[in-house]
Amino acid sequence: MNIAFIGIGQVGSALAGRLVALGHTVTIAARDRHSKSVQAALAKYPQLQIADPPEAIASAEVVFLATPFAANQTALAEAGNLSGKILVDCTNPVGSNLTHGLKSEQSGGEFVQNLVPDAKVVKAFTIYGFENFENNTYPGYGNLKPAMLIAGNDAAAKQVIANLCIAMDWEPVDTGNLATSLHLEHMTLLWIKMARVQGLGAGFVWARLQK
Repeated sequence: MNIAFIGIGQVGSALAGRLVALGHTVTIAARDRHSKSVQAALAKYPQLQIADPPEAIASAEVVFLATPFAANQTALAEAGNLSGKILVDCTNPVGSNLTHGLKSEQSGGEFVQNLVPDAKVVKAFTIYGFENFENNTYPGYGNLKPAMLIAGNDAAAKQVIANLCIAMDWEPVDTGNLATSLHLEHMTLLWIKMARVQGLGAGFVWARLQK
C-alpha cells in the first residue's frame, strides 16, 4: 500500500517506521526536505521516501496526519487534493493545563473533517504516546493485544485502518462515528496525565476484555 505522512515528528516517525517495516511504501510529505524532523526520520528509517506534499498525497491510498494540532489547517491546505483519500487523524487538540484544546465543544477529528470535507477521516493512533507506536509488545498476557480505538463516518475507510492496526499487533476497536473522537481525545489527555504528569511512564496501554 502507498502511504503518505503529513508530519514526521515522534508520532509520525514511529508509525511510519512500523509501516515501512511491514512492506508498505511510505512517503514523507515534506516542504523542507532538510528539516530536523525529516532528517531524523530518514536516519532512523532509511527506507522512507520523501516528496513534495501534493506529489506524496496524489500517489497515496492512505494519508496519516501527524502534525501538532495547531498546524493542521496550514498543513492540510498545502497537502494538495485529499478528495476521496483516507485521512488518518493522529492529532490531538491539547489546551493549557492539559485541557481539551477545543473546549470539548467539538472533537478535533470533526475539526479536521471540516477542513477537508471530501476526505474520509478516521481518528486513530491518538490515545497513547509515541513510545507505544514504536513498540506495543506487552508479553505475559496470552493472546490479549493492546486496544487501538478508532472512529470515523466511513465504514470501509475504518476497515482499512483496522487492518493496518491488526498488522501492527493492535486490536482495533470501532467506537462509532467521528463525533466519538472527542472521547478518544480525552483518553489521550488521561494517558498523558498518568504517564507524563503522574510519572507512571509510557509503558502502559488500554485493552478490551469481552465476554
